[in-house]
Amino acid sequence: MAVILSTDQDFGTLLKDNEKVIVKYYADWCGSCKLFAPKFRRISEEENYAGIAFLDVNAEENPEARKAAGVDNLPFFATFKNGELVKASSGSKEEFVKGLLDELKNA
Repeated sequence: MAVILSTDQDFGTLLKDNEKVIVKYYADWCGSCKLFAPKFRRISEEENYAGIAFLDVNAEENPEARKAAGVDNLPFFATFKNGELVKASSGSKEEFVKGLLDELKNA
């Protein structure tokens, strides 16, 4: 599945329309965010995570979406199931993100 660029306007709808969601919060100035972007795209295309929606949210431009996960550092990842926050934490390691996805997949 492709990574969907989300804003405050469609964030709630995307959470409602997809049972399982992972969100990557980023900022344009964040070097680690830029480095992780291609990895996040690649992971989103893995068959293993086919039932999970992948969202990209610019944390600086979307305060409501940022508040939904309590973003306090970047890059920041949050998983949601049925619109409810499951887990949220900052990190920039691929293994960390895959761990979040595996937990969400089995939830």
